[in-house]
Amino acid sequence: MTKLAYYLSKFFPLLLLIIVVSSCVSPKDIVYFQDASNLEKLVSTNSFEPKYQIDDILNIVVSSENPQAARPFNQNVIGQDGNVQPTASGYLIGSDGNIIFPVLGPIKLAGLDRREATSLLVDKLKDYITDVVVSIRITNFKVTVNGAVNRPGSFSIPNERLTIIEAIGLAGDLSIKGKRENIKVIRDSDGVKQFYEVDLTSKEIFNSPVYYLMQNDVVYVEPNTSQVRSAGANPNLFAVVVSLAGLGIAVATFVNTLNN
Repeated sequence: MTKLAYYLSKFFPLLLLIIVVSSCVSPKDIVYFQDASNLEKLVSTNSFEPKYQIDDILNIVVSSENPQAARPFNQNVIGQDGNVQPTASGYLIGSDGNIIFPVLGPIKLAGLDRREATSLLVDKLKDYITDVVVSIRITNFKVTVNGAVNRPGSFSIPNERLTIIEAIGLAGDLSIKGKRENIKVIRDSDGVKQFYEVDLTSKEIFNSPVYYLMQNDVVYVEPNTSQVRSAGANPNLFAVVVSLAGLGIAVATFVNTLNN
């Protein structure tokens, strides 16, 4: 056997083994909540309510046992059965933080949560309707998930309550190459961008201010270092290297056979 064939036959399997081992991912790199043995001791976040923001569109329904009394305060129409029937319109929170409400005029709702806004409207309406009931819902609540996930995109949320874990689930979960330890959340607060980082492998995510997402939050998942390095590389490079090495061994073996 020639020296070339000898070295190729000896070192190619070792090279292949190194490549395979280096591409393996440790469970510690992908498992969520690794230190969550005492989750029951975490602070409860069940009371979370999103704050209303500029450019939110609110569906507000005012109702009463007397539908005619509530009618002037609704953008909706009253059906033949006397019940309020919502339309496709809504109340836009303007740049001043106000909505323009029928009869009452401008009312500042930006910065309030649903309970606070409901209480404010009920207080203003009780002089007109004795048994007033107010229901408020954000109609354009959405979040965006980008980066190393399987289905990046923007997602509309009907119930105004979404955790970062649920948002990642909507995006098809992180890809195997996504960084679990450094998830970015970008939040717009009164026109100012705020940046947060969370670690999905830690139970402390449940105490994070961005565990529950706000409307228009952006979640970004960084690719890990190996993915960044390979982003500009030919995806077939590994196959090409293996093929060439195999061809080299075959040629060297053939030449050695002829010499013998």
